[in-house]
Amino acid sequence: MQTINTVTGPIPVADLGRVLPHEHVFILNEDYRLNFLPEWDEDAHVAHAVDLLRRVKASGIDTLLDVSVAGMGRNVERVRRVAEHTDLNVLVTTGYFTYHDLPLQLHYTGPGLGFDVPDPMTATFVRDLTEGIGHTGIKAAALMCAIEAEGLSTGVERIMRAVGQAAVLTGAPVIVHTNPHTESGLVAQRVLSEEGVDLTRVMLAHSGDTGNLDYLRHLADAGSILGMDRFGVDVLLPHEVRIATVHALLEAGYADRMVLSQSAYAFSDWFDDAKKQEVAPDWTYFNLVDRVIPALTALGVSAADLTTMMVDVPRRWLTGETTDSGTADSGPGLAPLFSVKSGSSPEKQA
Repeated sequence: MQTINTVTGPIPVADLGRVLPHEHVFILNEDYRLNFLPEWDEDAHVAHAVDLLRRVKASGIDTLLDVSVAGMGRNVERVRRVAEHTDLNVLVTTGYFTYHDLPLQLHYTGPGLGFDVPDPMTATFVRDLTEGIGHTGIKAAALMCAIEAEGLSTGVERIMRAVGQAAVLTGAPVIVHTNPHTESGLVAQRVLSEEGVDLTRVMLAHSGDTGNLDYLRHLADAGSILGMDRFGVDVLLPHEVRIATVHALLEAGYADRMVLSQSAYAFSDWFDDAKKQEVAPDWTYFNLVDRVIPALTALGVSAADLTTMMVDVPRRWLTGETTDSGTADSGPGLAPLFSVKSGSSPEKQA
């Protein structure tokens, strides 16, 4: 029986069910917290996250992938505290998140640098996947890196190549934060391919931030999975355009190369909560259930296509399995979510 690692231990792959493959629990840099957020109450925020993730499970979701890696304040023990009090499967990632520079600890150590050694990030990422993160025993389930509008800086390229090398060594899948307006997904595909990564195991996050179908089809035709994963961030692209883009790609036969998610969080030190509510009030863990699935269903999208994007594709990407369910009622309790009406999910995230 094939298993996959969660923060509370391995589970059978069959238990993955419906997956949100691009979410966060805590985005909280510890250096920033210790110095600038003295009022931050860990117990209160853990309790808030427990409440949210319980409601995510109640809404019909089975698994959440937390893509908060180093550089975003990853603390997997804190995430485990939350997951231990929910029935939601919570998976975590390894990698490093930056738009440009590496941390100073890596400026002078690596290929061709003052301390000229193989990139230490590769071994670190492999250890996180195969032995566990730090002393926690929690094993990552996927790799994560980023390439934003700043492009392929030296630091971004080093991380991406180390991620690619770790993927080849372990067989782990890769998720890349991209900026579709600069078409950085094409750069990510090139670099990862040069490292020998199978592009069918690469998810290009935030592809849903554009309606450029030519660009999206180009990425998908190379085998990668399109992360339509910022539903609710209407300030970057209106909800209606996001829905129309997914629908157009489904009509063109790309259901097997898309996933749906929200990139939501329980807490982030990047944004003021009040301002977020003003600018992006629908950016929650519940946007798919409240708005996206009803909108796609109203356009005639089938339950089978929704199952493909929420069950089959995430499982195939995470595990390398090629068998898809292909039906709306396969897997644990799938039918109710696909018949849900807008607003019928648990109360929206505060």
